[in-house]
Amino acid sequence: MSSDIVTPWYHHRVEVAAADIDELGHASNICYVRWPQDAAVAHSTSVGLGYEGYIRLGGVFVVRRQELDYLRPALRGEALEVRTRVVSVMAAKCHRQTEIVRASDETPLARAMTTWGFVDVTVGRPMRTPDDVYVAFGFAPRQRRASSEE
Repeated sequence: MSSDIVTPWYHHRVEVAAADIDELGHASNICYVRWPQDAAVAHSTSVGLGYEGYIRLGGVFVVRRQELDYLRPALRGEALEVRTRVVSVMAAKCHRQTEIVRASDETPLARAMTTWGFVDVTVGRPMRTPDDVYVAFGFAPRQRRASSEE
């Protein structure tokens, strides 16, 4: 079962550092992978699910897939806003949408859709996403079938 709703954006600020700049004079592709991940971790922590919270639940999210559209380069010293939100939650994964914009003028620099898999911390295999995760990100708990239907 999939839960699709529109959740509010979480806003995460970053500044393009000198170490982020590649040989072409703009932020490296690696940054466009790191920034959405950093924003996702900050968002998760803000709803009470930091690393320790996930360990208590017995599982963590790991990136399974990321689609990324580069629109414009980010330059050294620019302030960026990385906006992220969970757009769907399923049995053992979720989809997270991310936009990276230049803070000064709202120019879009990149868009990403990331599939996060929920895995058991002891064995590294997929596990059902706990209801606590659904609720923390603004989704209703999973709908369960009555035992006579299973």
